[in-house]
Amino acid sequence: MRLAFPLPRLKLPRLALSRPRLPRFRGRMAMADSGPERPRLGLIRSLFTLRGEKLPARLILAALAFGGLYLALAARIVHLQVKTDEPATASRMAGSSIMTARPQIVDRNGFVMATDVKTVSVYADPRKVIDKDEAAELLNAVFPELDGNELRDKLSRRNAFVWIKREITPRQQQDVHRLGIPGIGFLPENKRVYPAVQVGAHVIGAANIDNQGIAGIEKYIDGQGLNDLRGVGLGRNAADLKPVELALDVRVTHAVREELRAAVQKFRADAGAALVLDVDTGEIITHVSLPDFDPNSPAEALKPEHVNRLQVGRYEMGSTFKALTTAMALDSGKVKLTSVFDASQPLRYGRFRIGDYKGKNRPLSVPEIFIFSSNIGTARMALAVGVEGHKAFLKKMGQLDRPRTELAEGLDPLVPARWGELNTMTISFGHGLAVAPLTAAIATAALVNGGRFIPATYLKRTPEEAAKLATQVIKPETSQMMRYVMRLNAEKGSASRADIPGYYVGGKTGTSEKVVRGRYSKNKVLTTFMAVMPSDKPRYLVMTMLDEPKGLPETHGYATSGWNAAPTTGRIIERIGPMLDIEPRFELPQSPFPHVARLGVAQVR
Repeated sequence: MRLAFPLPRLKLPRLALSRPRLPRFRGRMAMADSGPERPRLGLIRSLFTLRGEKLPARLILAALAFGGLYLALAARIVHLQVKTDEPATASRMAGSSIMTARPQIVDRNGFVMATDVKTVSVYADPRKVIDKDEAAELLNAVFPELDGNELRDKLSRRNAFVWIKREITPRQQQDVHRLGIPGIGFLPENKRVYPAVQVGAHVIGAANIDNQGIAGIEKYIDGQGLNDLRGVGLGRNAADLKPVELALDVRVTHAVREELRAAVQKFRADAGAALVLDVDTGEIITHVSLPDFDPNSPAEALKPEHVNRLQVGRYEMGSTFKALTTAMALDSGKVKLTSVFDASQPLRYGRFRIGDYKGKNRPLSVPEIFIFSSNIGTARMALAVGVEGHKAFLKKMGQLDRPRTELAEGLDPLVPARWGELNTMTISFGHGLAVAPLTAAIATAALVNGGRFIPATYLKRTPEEAAKLATQVIKPETSQMMRYVMRLNAEKGSASRADIPGYYVGGKTGTSEKVVRGRYSKNKVLTTFMAVMPSDKPRYLVMTMLDEPKGLPETHGYATSGWNAAPTTGRIIERIGPMLDIEPRFELPQSPFPHVARLGVAQVR
């Protein structure tokens, strides 16, 4: 507002309590003063009325108000600049993820496999460190593992925040605190620990030093909304997050791991893997891949030898694939369980020759082809279905796709660029197509559970949930015939060393020559055994795999699956059967395969 009259000069120090003498004004204001006396204004209104006698007090009041406001703003700015060592500000500089908790991971029985613990890390604000060299020397004495020059470089930066040491011990925290170095502070963090150590390591994965998942279920959790919670500042406490329930059973996994380790050492194998799968729900009860690692040291997970062989490895699965070929042939209707195929002579295709390992050199029925593991008979069954039918069957059984589970790890199978009759012949007995062992196990489970293909999961799942995901891939009658030939193989075939009394085991062995420099090696093999128990009403599939086992005197120098993978699986079944609540039955079932009995299958010679 602009005044329409000039103001007198005021001398603030010489304020008088009495009413000052006003000068005589001219114009409109003077005329107003010369009129009759106006009524007294109220107190509030008088403060905002421009009267000459009030001007000195108003100016003082305004000066004090604006001065106080500026002082408050300046103090706040200084406060924000100085208080960078508060945990909230420090955490913003370090990244909010370090303060975010992760949910517990528990097995199917509630055993904690991964949890958070509180820890402390040391940081510095280099701007406040007065003597950089002295501070670096003192800190290096507490943390001798740190590089002194690198530490001095950190303290010489112009940053407001640098890490000195992550996840220190209480003793180290006390030693640093006693140093009393300006600009050095502590920040609370959540550190991931794994009580089960190596048990289930490839499934659990690991979290890095910033408590972020880098592999396995830990990485899966981050992708399921944990990062979103971090973004909005939630999930600071593990108690606020629901535990992740796995399908794994720690007890069973520990037992399987021990037996597999013993087998790897005994047969001098380069590596090994084992799997226990619930055939009715698709739950993975056990997942072991050796060599494994300790998730408490995340860097170990990145070593090439610690690869997840069950899901990331790709192998030609050998004769275990004959189960798929047999099921395909029987389900197509072009082959019957009583059908006979000539296996008296090697099968020739151009310049290629397909023979049998210790062949019978005679016509074989379908059950005989299975238990004697005849390459010739299996190839003839595949040709009866045809190339396109073969490809379509393997496609719906998941063998032409990468494994799909909660784990991000996985590779596409190695499929022939041109798939002709020769490819169908070799793939029928497990050569020429490299897949992840997990995908082969899932397909085999579908062969024995009534013909339902159920995607595998590492998370706990109910039968009702599994039923919604199931796809019928073969007839129930075909599934019963497959259970029959698998049981027959344990009674009279190559799986006899896995026939543990009381569990009515069935299965299929597989030995495949590994490819070395583009050629199959006779001395380097992969041995696998797929077992189902019990055969009449399967509940679990157990798969054991040994990479490059060696022949021993007790195996007569043989390194095939029947001599190593099969007996290893037998020991595993004997040990985990009670843990899986499978009660041994020492009396054989009266009519385990009624459909097969009606077919009148001839006795195996």
